[in-house]
This record gives sequence, structure tokens and C-alpha cells, in this order.
Amino acid sequence: MKANIVLLPGDGVGPEIVAEAAKALKAVATRFGHDFAMTEHPVGGAAHDLCGDCLPDATLAACKAADAVLLGAVGGPKWDTLPPEKRPERRALLTLRSELGLFANLRPAKVWDALKGASPLKDEIVARGIDILIVRELTGGAYFGKKGRSADRTSAYDVTPYSTHEIERVARIAFEAARRRHGRAVAPQPGRAVAPRPGRAVAPRPPKVTSVDKANVLETSRLWRETVTALHAAEYADVELEHMYVDNAAMQLVRDPARFDVILTENMFGDILSDEASQITGSIGMLPSASLGAAKGGLYEPIHGSAPDIAGKGIANPLATILSAALMLRHAVGLAAEADAVEQAVSDVLASGVRTADIASPSGASSAISTSEMGDAIQAALSGF
Repeated sequence: MKANIVLLPGDGVGPEIVAEAAKALKAVATRFGHDFAMTEHPVGGAAHDLCGDCLPDATLAACKAADAVLLGAVGGPKWDTLPPEKRPERRALLTLRSELGLFANLRPAKVWDALKGASPLKDEIVARGIDILIVRELTGGAYFGKKGRSADRTSAYDVTPYSTHEIERVARIAFEAARRRHGRAVAPQPGRAVAPRPGRAVAPRPPKVTSVDKANVLETSRLWRETVTALHAAEYADVELEHMYVDNAAMQLVRDPARFDVILTENMFGDILSDEASQITGSIGMLPSASLGAAKGGLYEPIHGSAPDIAGKGIANPLATILSAALMLRHAVGLAAEADAVEQAVSDVLASGVRTADIASPSGASSAISTSEMGDAIQAALSGF
């Protein structure tokens, strides 16, 4: 297969982690006989330094023409003094999402077997299993609504608009994802089920969507709940649906994360909850994401930021970006076996004890490997040696 992939290294640690994901993609192309044409384009603060615009016209055009886009990270203190509409986060990232029609952000959060000890949660909580998919609406809500200040600058507003169309299309993504995840094994939970006897498979997890809102306070959340409920009844009655207020969801994520399968929520709530989920899995450096729209393609990126404090030190964890590349293979170009191979390579490398500093135990921190060494390890695992 031929695929045109645009790489947007961006700012901070972005160039370092994207370079390692490119290694993994090259290994996949060699192993499976594909032709991946990968081209780099400037974005974010780096692009602003280069040409005065965080999203140059040529970069946007290349992204629109590509089969998929892999992004590192944008932003940093250096560009915080730019006008809000010209800063990397708004001008580059939000504009890319809007121009590419990306309305659903998929953020899987799981505890890898080799990293169970990295989670800050108690062992008995982690043992129940943490494998969550957060589906975040991406182009509506307060981030894209009207905003401004009063003439005297002493008050401000951020409008949070949503339509039934916007809610329905992202809810469909969540319900379909729950169906695809149906049948995954779930560990027995103490006090809730009898542990299986040796040789007996653990029970499969039924498809379930938890829709998160604040319907007791916000009118947009009431519309959200009404719309999701109606869609569920009309098209997805086979999927279990529960509604949960966002404050309770935040509490349950740390109290009993095994209760969740797919979490569906609006833009700002999803931003916050997915960062919380990243910490209960052990490190934000392990979580990938996929931003999808109606058309094939999409934007793939780690959920962490540019981390300017460690940029250039060679210690950033590239695994979230490499796993984002796996999501890209699966969703953008339909290469499920290749995506599985990348994820298996990550699992095998972690099982061998290889760690970057963020996922190393305190006693092993001094022996943690560099960003490029982790990329080399994944590349070697993919190449079969």
C-alpha cells in the first residue's frame, strides 16, 4: 500500500518524539511491504519563528492532501505573549481540527501489564483492569464558541454552544467503538463476581457507554443528555448506556476505573478527564490519540504537550507518539495487522524491562534509556531482531 503521511514535529519535544514514530513507521513499511511517503512541515511556534504564522498555508494544504497527519506538540512559553488568536494552540491546533473537519477525539487509556506498578492507584484497583476509551467531542463547546472581554477588561465570557447534529455524530463514534470493543475479557472484581476457576476464561465485557455531562446545571448538558438518550434508543439499544455528572466521573476514574468502557463527553470535560486518565495509567507519555472526522484520514498525536522543560535533553517518552502512529495505521489507512504489530512491539519492549525516565521505578531511574534508544528498541522489535 502507498500512503502519504504528513509529519508535523512542532515545538518542544515534538521533533524528538516524531522522529522515533517515523522510525517505527519505516520498520512497518519494510516488514509489510508498504510505501509510506513521509514529509515534514513546520507548525506551531517553530513555524511562527520561521515565517510569522503558526499554521502556514503550505502546511495546511499538505495536511488536507495527505492520507493522515502525525503531530508532535505545539506551544511553549516563548510564544505566550502572542495575541490569543495567533498562539500555537489556537492558530495551529484548533484551526487544523476545524479545517480538517475533525470532530471526534479518541483517547485510549490502559495500564500495560509491564507498567502496573507505575500507576499511582492501589494494586487492588489496578488489578481489576484499566482499559478505557475516552471519546471527546472536538470542535464545539467553549473552546470554539464566542469569547471576549468587556470594554473595561474586568469581565469575560466563553459561550458553550452545541447542536443536536454535533452531539449525534460524536455519540455514534462512541457507540460504534463500544460495539467494536465488545467481547474483551474483564478481570473479576472483588466483591462483585466469583473469581474464575483455573482454565475458565474470565467474563467478556459487554459494550457500554458512559455519557458524561453536567445536566443538573448546564443547558447544553441537558441537550447533550436528551440527544444521546434518543440516539441510543433509536439505533444502539444493544449497547448499555449510563449518564454521569462530570464531577462524579472524575471521582470514579480514580476510585473504580474498571467500571468504565467507553466514556463519551463534550470538548472541555473530555480534555480534563483524559488527562486525569493518563495519570492513573502511570504516565501521560504513554497515551496516544486519534482525531477523526467524516472523511478518512485524521490527525494523530500524543495527548501530552510540548514539555519545553525537557526539550533537547533526549529523555522524552516517545511511546505515546508511536502508539498514535499505530492508531493512524488502523483508522486512516485500514492497516489493522500493522497497527497490532506496533502495539505488540511496545508491549514486548516494556516486558523486557526497557524504560524511559518517566516510567522507570525510582530505583531504576538512573538506568533509564533515552528517547532515541526507546525508538531503536521499538524499531528492532518490529523488525524481528
